[in-house]
Order: sequence, then C-alpha cells, then structure tokens
Amino acid sequence: MALLPPCQLRLGDSAGEKRRRGQAMLPDGWKRSTVGSSCAIRNNLRMPLSAKDRGSMKGPYPYFGPTGQLDSIDHFRIDMPFALIGEDGDHFLKHGSRPMTLFFEGKANVNNHAHVIADSEQCLAKWFYYCFMHRDLTPVLTRQGVGRYKLTKAGLEQLELALPPLAEQRSIVRLLETWDSAIEATERLLANSRRQKEDLMSVLLRGQAGGRPDASSHRTVKLSSVFERVARKNAEGNDNVLTISAQQGLISQREFFSKSVASRDLSGYTLLRRGEFAYNKSYSTGYPFGAIKPLLAYEAGVVSSLYLCFKFRDGVDADPDFFRHYFEAGMLEQEIAGIAQEGARNHGLLNVGIDDFFGLQLKVPDVHTQRQLASVLNTAEEEERSIAAQLEKLRVEKRAIMAEVLTGRRRVRVQPTECTP
Repeated sequence: MALLPPCQLRLGDSAGEKRRRGQAMLPDGWKRSTVGSSCAIRNNLRMPLSAKDRGSMKGPYPYFGPTGQLDSIDHFRIDMPFALIGEDGDHFLKHGSRPMTLFFEGKANVNNHAHVIADSEQCLAKWFYYCFMHRDLTPVLTRQGVGRYKLTKAGLEQLELALPPLAEQRSIVRLLETWDSAIEATERLLANSRRQKEDLMSVLLRGQAGGRPDASSHRTVKLSSVFERVARKNAEGNDNVLTISAQQGLISQREFFSKSVASRDLSGYTLLRRGEFAYNKSYSTGYPFGAIKPLLAYEAGVVSSLYLCFKFRDGVDADPDFFRHYFEAGMLEQEIAGIAQEGARNHGLLNVGIDDFFGLQLKVPDVHTQRQLASVLNTAEEEERSIAAQLEKLRVEKRAIMAEVLTGRRRVRVQPTECTP
C-alpha cells in the first residue's frame, strides 16, 4: 500500500470476526442496515431551476444534477458535505463503468433529479458515496418508459448497506481518498499528455512554424494519388464484424459490445485486411465529420457497406503511421466539410460521395519526413498509452480494495500511537 500516507492507515485481518449467517457476514462492531434507517436524506434542500432561470443567476456556487455539475449560480442552499445519487435517468444501467454517486463539500445547490444524502449519526455522506458508487440498483428501480428508470425515495430507503462505527468509516474513507488523489493526479497527467500530443500533431502535420520541417516541405496531392478504394465483398465468410471506437480504432463488435449486433448475412459487407483504412461517415463526439481508422488489431474483418474503405496504392511509398496520425488529427475535416454540407446529413450519416472523397486534397511531406514525424508522434502516443494503462490499473486496484474494505472482509484501523485525534 505505497499510496497510504506514512502516519495513518493499516490494513488488518478480519479472520474470526464473522458473525452473520444466511447472508454476507460482517465483522464485530459492524451492522447491516438500510439507507432509510441510517442515512440523512435531505431532499428538502433541493432547488429545481430551469436553464433559463439559471441564466439570470450566474455566480460562483455549483448547481448539480444527478451526474455532475450543470451550472453555477449566485446563491446556495447547501453548505456541508453531501453525496448525490440520481433519481431518474438511463445511467443506472451503466453502474459498472460510471459512478452512480457524486460527493461535494461546501456551498452548492442540487436540482430535483438527485437525492441528497448528508452526514448522520450512523453514516457519513462519503461512506454512502463509496458504498453506492458502482452498486447495481435495478432491484429497487421503477420503469419510466423505454430505457428510463427512477429511483424513488422509497426505493432509496430500501437499499441495504453495511455500517461500521463512524470512526472506522472515517478511516476507510481516508484510505479510499488516497486512491482518489492518485487517480486524479494520473488523470491530470493523461490530460496533459493528450494536449501535448495534440499540439505536436497540429504543429508537425500542418508544418507550422516551430515544427520540423516547415510548411515548405508539404505538397498538395489528391487522396486518389496515394490511396485506392477497397470494395471487395466478403466472399470468404469472415464473421469478424468491426466497428469504429474513438479510443480503440477498428475493433470487433464481439469485444466492443460483448456481442455482434450486425445482421446474420455478412456477404454484402466489405472485407478489410490489416493496414487498410475505413471511413465511418457517421459523425460523433470528437469526430464532427466522421472517423478514419486503420485495421491494426486483426488480420482481417468486415465492415458495413456504409463504411468507405481504402488502402495504399501499389508502388506508393508512404508511411502508414504518418497517415494514421494525419487522419486522427482531423486534417481532412475542412476538406470533407466542403463536400458534405450540413443539409446533407441524414440521421447522423454524412452524405459523402465516393468520387468526391477520393478527390480530396492532402497536404503531406515527402516519405522521409513522414517517417520522422511519425516517429515523434508515436513516442508521444506511447507515453499517453502508458499513462492511460497506469490510470486503468489504479482504477481496477481501487475497485478491488473497495470490495474488501466496504464489506469488512479486510479491516482498516487507525494506529493510535501514530495518529493525532
């Protein structure tokens, strides 16, 4: 536990302290309770305000909804530590990947779509925050239509939780806060690494002043002079259906969705081989004019015929990594905007013609320079991946520790001789 402060916490052994039968046993001194019996629900402090109302009340005090801060206004109704848990929405189904709770300490406001939990004589607000951060709440939810669920106050009150004495709650909270601090610091490192990579891409790929080489080394060529279309049908019966992920690139639907969501007949799909590119003409967050990704993770796969696929022309000397970065940096966005106007959008799908696409202009340096730039960007990319892997490791380790200390399977205790009251 290298992340623990040097004076505070030790993980102990809960062996011999189990006492409950028929359900998960708890250590001596712990009890099983419900939110309604042990927590302070302070929904009377909520303040429903429309976006229009908030627009005329701008100020320094946060205004929270169930999943985060919505605004800041000029006065506050809450001035204490509190936790929030959503009252309605579709986020309840994503409890494994998204937090169900939020914690804040200080002057703030909350809308009427979240329940407010304050400290009580039996339960700290932050204990509640950690206990229900990734809890599956579906047993007590009510339906509000397709994909919409509601956690009523009565449902909230029914939720069970394990409660140690307040002193032990504080010790466990301090332990988990050290992990939160490490995760937040790593998130900042990752954000900084991404900004640095984006700055490098902007300077190097556009040949701006300060980058090497300068813009004079870039020449303008048609996309069709470097690439040719891939339109081969799936005659070999390949069933590795691919989808485009912003972070993972072209990835199998079985991995991304845990199942294939494509049609059973894949004969009309386009067969893509390793190193070839696919352009998804659907616009999404971060990709206002669609995303272009190469197939790197598999030898082959198939994509919907809605994707526009292409590969390097035979005999063209070009660096694949350079063009991977080039497309990822959105270097074609302005060009695509010129051939796919706003009015041509149809249910999120850009109307981009094949001939128009291959007629787009690329501004690229010679292949020797491409390799130099790709090497610099690959190094920045590897640093980003390393930090992202470190962040994921911290999150996994924290989840594992939460599962142990929030249930009493492992104990956290303050060493009286090492800590001040």
